[in-house]
Amino acid sequence: MSDRTMTEAPAPAPSRHVDAGDEGYSKDLKSRHINMIAIGGAIGTGLFLGAGGRLAGAGPSLAIAYAVCGVFAFFVVRALGELVLYRPSSGAFVSYAREFMGEKGAYTAGWLYFLNWSTTTVADITAAAVFAHYWSAFTDVPQWVLAFIALAIVLTANLISVKYFGEMEFWFAIVKVGALVIFMLVAIYLLVTSHPIDGHTPGLATITDNGGLFPSGVLPMLLVVQGVVFAYASVELCGVAAGETENPEKIMPKAINSIMWRVGVFYVGSVVLLALLLPYTAYSADQSPFVTVFDKLGIPGTAGIMNLVVLTAALSSLNSGLYSTGRILRSMALSGSAPKFTGVMNKGKVPYGGVLFTAAFGVAGVGLNYWMPGEAFEIVLNLASIGILGTWGMVMLCSLFFWHRSKNGLVSRPSYRLPWAPYTQIATLLFLVTVLVLMWSDGGVGRTTVMLLPAIAAALVAGWFLVRGRVAELAATRD
Repeated sequence: MSDRTMTEAPAPAPSRHVDAGDEGYSKDLKSRHINMIAIGGAIGTGLFLGAGGRLAGAGPSLAIAYAVCGVFAFFVVRALGELVLYRPSSGAFVSYAREFMGEKGAYTAGWLYFLNWSTTTVADITAAAVFAHYWSAFTDVPQWVLAFIALAIVLTANLISVKYFGEMEFWFAIVKVGALVIFMLVAIYLLVTSHPIDGHTPGLATITDNGGLFPSGVLPMLLVVQGVVFAYASVELCGVAAGETENPEKIMPKAINSIMWRVGVFYVGSVVLLALLLPYTAYSADQSPFVTVFDKLGIPGTAGIMNLVVLTAALSSLNSGLYSTGRILRSMALSGSAPKFTGVMNKGKVPYGGVLFTAAFGVAGVGLNYWMPGEAFEIVLNLASIGILGTWGMVMLCSLFFWHRSKNGLVSRPSYRLPWAPYTQIATLLFLVTVLVLMWSDGGVGRTTVMLLPAIAAALVAGWFLVRGRVAELAATRD
């Protein structure tokens, strides 16, 4: 995906679109913040917690699912990166949807993104509570109480300033990457030395003697794809953060390009190593697979340290969700398609109204953890997947419209581009539709989630009729 032939393209023409939601922010995010936010977006709860259950279901073929989904995740963030280089915006794809698809497009993109992160917030606090239960000190504490504590801590830090958010994400990402590197080094050592784990000798025989790459057939690998998509849910975050950094044209290409090799090393590499260390049947949805490995090694304290790391990953994802939805909702509020209070900023230049609005749904998730602690994560995981698919779809549609306008000479594409357009956008959109079909085919919660699509569409239509008057009024004022 070399950009060698792209660097001769003309400089992008300045956008005539002005988004009121971009005003008022501080530019306090530095290069190191953006780079680590990109890492944090590519390494989240979906890997640290979700990989255990998916390994148990699909076996070693899970690595293939991660690789395929990772390619399309890269296409999405690369398309968003091109748009960011064209016009940086804290409203990100909502702002681009407004420019290329009109207010209805921006409204749809924004609320689908909110569906994504409001449900992901519930998944994150649920994961944090599950991880905390690993330690005996928290065993008797109800899951909903731990979920509430996690939400309260991250919400408080998020409301102070974007600098605090950037620093939290920087160190969260350092912890996650450091832990994965240590795990991979330990795993490679165990493989090279054939060191036994819980009476089992790691190596290629771990796969071949337990059903091979597809122990239960190809279908289980296909059916876990919707959960794997959730693992990449935060890759678009660096596009939102670009609106609060200086010189995004220098920082963003490097951060986005690095996502591809991170996916290959950390996601695919980690799953391959996990499959080589223990039979896929040794893993479960109830425990992080990394914790499982260290637990069975029997080295005192290592499993607890790894559990602390995966708890950090859940808090990192929660931190990112509150941050990004706050910015997206503010962009929508100032155009009339979200409640007015979500556009209000505090002295730290944080859109606290939008952050609190998202956190309110997290409180609802605390209730879900009270009533259905065993099923809370799976339920919100599927709902979040719908939001993710919708968000990625809107990003690619914006990219497609942008490409079309460039062909008509209305805009100039920056030198940093999504390769192979428009085929890349079309292929990604087809992939997203395929994921929906797979969710339906999976039955159970996945099918129920797909059946909710008409209700989600109806809610969007009804909401549009409620806000369209104010949207038109504010648009006329801007014009």
